[in-house]
Amino acid sequence: MSEAWTLKGEMALSCSCTVFCPCVLSLGEHPPTEDRCQTWAGIRIDSGHFDDIDLGGINVGLMMDLPGIMARGNWTAALFVDDKASAQAVRGLTRIFTGRVGGTTHLLSILVGSFLGVRQVPISYEVKDQTRLVKIKDYADGAITPVTGNTHSENVTIRNSGYWIAPDVIVAKSDKSRFRGFGRNWNLTGRSCEICQLDWGNQ
Repeated sequence: MSEAWTLKGEMALSCSCTVFCPCVLSLGEHPPTEDRCQTWAGIRIDSGHFDDIDLGGINVGLMMDLPGIMARGNWTAALFVDDKASAQAVRGLTRIFTGRVGGTTHLLSILVGSFLGVRQVPISYEVKDQTRLVKIKDYADGAITPVTGNTHSENVTIRNSGYWIAPDVIVAKSDKSRFRGFGRNWNLTGRSCEICQLDWGNQ
C-alpha cells in the first residue's frame, strides 16, 4: 500500500502558556512561557483519506507534554480517536499522527520520544457562536474562544506564518480547559489557545 493520505478540517488547541504561544512565531525555538508545554487539542476532520479509507466525519484528540523548547523534542504524546471510527481508520490515523507516513505530520516521528498509545472514546467538536466546544470522554473538556481585535467582528489572527500546523492561526483563549489522564491533571482555563484550519497530507 502507498499510505497516501490527506486531512482537512479544524483544530482547537489549548496549552499552558499564559500569553499567546511563543512556538507559533518562533517556529518552536522559543521556550514556552511556563518553561514546559502542557497541551491538548481536538480535531474535526471534515474530509480526508488514508489510502482508500475515508476519514471524513471522524473527530480526533491529542495530548502532548513537552519538557521545554518545542524544537528540541523529547515530547510525550497520546492519541484519541472517535469511537465511531473503524479499526482501519484508527490504524491510518495512528500512522498519520505518529508521523510514520511522512507529509505534514512527519515532524512528530522525530520530536515525540514517548508515545503513550491510542484510546478510542467518544469525541465531540462543536461550534457555538465563535466558541469551540471540545470533549474527549473521560479525558478532556474545553471551551475555546477566539480573541477579537480592534474591529470586533474580526478575530486576532497570525497570518502567513511558517508554523507547521497551519500558516494562519486564530489567537484564542480557554473559557474552560481540563485534561485528566495518563498521570496528568491539568487545569488550563484562561490560558493560550489556537484555532487552525488544517490542510494536511503527504501528496
